[in-house]
Amino acid sequence: MQIAIPAEYTAGETRVAATPETVKKLLAMGHTVVIEQGAGLKSATTDAAYIAAGASIADSRKAALAAGDIVLKVRPADVDELAEMKPGAVLISMMNPFANPNLPVMAEKKLSAFAMELLPRTSRAQSMDVLSSQNNIAGYKAVLLATQYYPHFMPMLMTAAGTVKPARVLILGVGVAGLQAIATAKRLGAVVEAFDVRASTKEQVQSLGAKFVEVPMTDEEKAANDGVYAKEMSEDYKRRQGELVDQHARQADIIITTALIPGRSAPRLLHADTVLGMKPGSVIIDMAAESGGNCELTQSGAVTVSENGVTLVGVHNLPGLVAADASSLYARNLLTFLSLMLTKEGFSIDLEDDLLAATLITHAGEVRFPPAKG
Repeated sequence: MQIAIPAEYTAGETRVAATPETVKKLLAMGHTVVIEQGAGLKSATTDAAYIAAGASIADSRKAALAAGDIVLKVRPADVDELAEMKPGAVLISMMNPFANPNLPVMAEKKLSAFAMELLPRTSRAQSMDVLSSQNNIAGYKAVLLATQYYPHFMPMLMTAAGTVKPARVLILGVGVAGLQAIATAKRLGAVVEAFDVRASTKEQVQSLGAKFVEVPMTDEEKAANDGVYAKEMSEDYKRRQGELVDQHARQADIIITTALIPGRSAPRLLHADTVLGMKPGSVIIDMAAESGGNCELTQSGAVTVSENGVTLVGVHNLPGLVAADASSLYARNLLTFLSLMLTKEGFSIDLEDDLLAATLITHAGEVRFPPAKG
């Protein structure tokens, strides 16, 4: 099989879907790899490095895609990219399936398209889980980004000129990104608190040395939010949550919000009144900015300062700010996922495999997402 890796043309995207390491492993399986010229430059990988690994270089996107029996990408393919792919090709990427308008186009082209965001959160899928690998990086980078805008030190410092108090950091949402943010802020010497609607995350938060901010919950509310993803809560819970978050946010120097609900706009955790009650010089890193934002005052894709001196950071694609490692982990995720279908003997899609079935959104001329309810 010929495997094609085009450059990413989405604004601000610096990652690439293959590295010299994964290229070598694909070649060892008996397949060929073609890389679009310059595809890896923004993630610190040169064409020469790909050539040394055994890949060939295509001088244009059209040439790369036209050669691909399997196409590996980071971002969803646009209509121009889809037009240049082989009919019946396999496309593996993050697809934004809940809001992707091009699923009918992919089906018409008879593409077998896999959306990596839809992988079940199971132990078998961990090594392929692109959301975990990329959110881990995003949580780390969010803390470093906060230090860029925060006008004080993070740790406590005792100097001849006096003592500097440590920064108080509040993490809202304790998934993979939130846990990495906690760990990174603690390493930098901050005092850290964290909040999540899932009571089951309390032990994880405390194991990292942070304090868990807990909203009193009924047994029914606990049961509804004891899974991998947070779910939409009742209006009464939201009121209690808002009051508690407001209290802790006003005391925080840095807030990092990570809360997302698959297929929905990001939940609103910080209202304007809360931001306007925070201390001047405080910083909010809204990691959900691209999905509507957890903070009411966040401007998607921008850095702004509120009237009371709070910096709101709505920068997109935090993993792309650590492009070399983000690409390396993402490429390994895709390589492991490909191994479910690709061997030295050939290629096949087993629709009985739970991981393949969950991620396959178009196949054999049909749109398979959302899946039919059985």
